[in-house]
Amino acid sequence: MQTEARVGVVVEGGGPRALNSNKQPPIRQQQQHSQIGTVSQLLAGGLAGALSKTCTAPLARLTILFQIQGMHSNVATLEKASIWHEASRIVREEGVRAFWKGNLVTIAHRLPYSSVNFYAYEHYKKVSSDDLLHMIPGLESHKERIGGDVFVHFLGGGMAGITAATTTYPLDLVRTRLAAQTNVLYYRGIGHALQTICREEGVLGLYKGLGATLLGVGPNIALSFSVYESLRSLWQSQRPDDHTVAVSLACGSLSGIASSTVTFPLDLVRRRKQLEGAGGRARVYTTGLFGIFKHIIKTEGFRGLYRGIMPEYYKVVPGVGICFMTYETLKVLLADLHATV
Repeated sequence: MQTEARVGVVVEGGGPRALNSNKQPPIRQQQQHSQIGTVSQLLAGGLAGALSKTCTAPLARLTILFQIQGMHSNVATLEKASIWHEASRIVREEGVRAFWKGNLVTIAHRLPYSSVNFYAYEHYKKVSSDDLLHMIPGLESHKERIGGDVFVHFLGGGMAGITAATTTYPLDLVRTRLAAQTNVLYYRGIGHALQTICREEGVLGLYKGLGATLLGVGPNIALSFSVYESLRSLWQSQRPDDHTVAVSLACGSLSGIASSTVTFPLDLVRRRKQLEGAGGRARVYTTGLFGIFKHIIKTEGFRGLYRGIMPEYYKVVPGVGICFMTYETLKVLLADLHATV
C-alpha cells in the first residue's frame, strides 16, 4: 500500500504560498493545471503509479516476503533473516527475474488504482474545500487558511485512498499472492489466481484483508497527501526558483517515509490476511484484526509489527518520489499538448 500511490498537486489560490509570498504563481502554470482534463488526469496518475511500482518491484517483493515470514516461521529462523540473505536466496533459487514476480499484475492493479486515486483526490479536495471548510469553526477565515489546506489535503487524500483501494482490491490480493510464491507456483498467473481463489475460497476470498487495508490506506494516503502538500508549499514559498521536479522528488520521498512509518503495522496485518488459506495452507489466524495484532506481538514481539520496514523504506523513498515527479511532469506535458492542439 504503501503506498502505495500517493499524489501531490500544486497548492493554488490562497494556500500557504500565497500567505508567505507576494509573488503570484505564473499564469502559464495556472493555465496548465486548469486545462488538464479528466482523461489526461487519469492517464498521468496511472502511468506515474505503474512506472514507480516497476522501478521499485524488487524491494516491494522483499518487503512482502519479510512481512509474511512470521506466519510460518519460528522466532529463531526470523532472527537470522536479512535483506542481503533473502535477496541472495531469490537470485540463487529463482533467478534475477523473480524480483519482478507479480509485477504484471502490479501494473494491472496500479494503472486503475493510481488513476482513480489521483482523480478522486482532485475531486474530493475540491468538494472538501468548497463545502466542508466553512462548516469547521476557526478554518473559515483567511487567517486560518493554512490549517484549512492541511485539513482538505488530509481528508481528500484519505477518501481518495479508500475509493481506489476498494475499487481495485482483488488485483491487489492477487498481486500479493503471486509475489509471495517462492519455489512452488500454486498460482500460474492473474487469471488462474482469480479462478482458483473464487473456486477454493469463494468470491469473498478476493476481499480477504480489505478491512485492514481500508483502515491503513485511508490514514496512509491522507498523511502522504498532507505532508507532501505542506512540505511542497513551504519549500516553494522559501525557494520559489527551485526546479519543480526536484521539489516533487524530495517532498514525495519525505511524505512516503512519514506515512509508511505510521501505518506499516496495518500494512503487515493486511498482507497476512491476504495470504490466509493461500495455496491450500491451513489458517494461521482465527481472530479479528486486534487479535492478529496481539498474536504477532506475543509470538514475534513488538518488532514483529515492523518486519520488513527497512526494504519498505528503501522502496518508498525512490518509489514515492518517482510517482510524484512523474505525475507532476506528465500533467505539465499533457497540458502543453492540450494547449497546442
